[in-house]
Amino acid sequence: MATPEFPLRDRIGGVVAVWVLAVVVALAIGVFAEPEWRGAWLPVGLGACFFVAFAIQLAYGRSQGFIVRVSASVLGAMLVMGLVGAGFALAELFAG
Repeated sequence: MATPEFPLRDRIGGVVAVWVLAVVVALAIGVFAEPEWRGAWLPVGLGACFFVAFAIQLAYGRSQGFIVRVSASVLGAMLVMGLVGAGFALAELFAG
């Protein structure tokens, strides 16, 4: 007896959604956190992105490529948050 296939969903959409969440979280941290606490809050935001990536990829219901999709989501989120954090650091450096 064959198992029924789930409808094919856009797998890259879940990865990009986590990247967009990472941009929003990094911008929120950069705007609302004190400059000396931004470095402490960015890993917390990355941890939240990890859990969201895990939940999104579990929602797809397919085990093939699960680790690759979660890894791409978290690695992209880390790079995006690092770039946004570096931008805020440079802005703080030149602002005063």
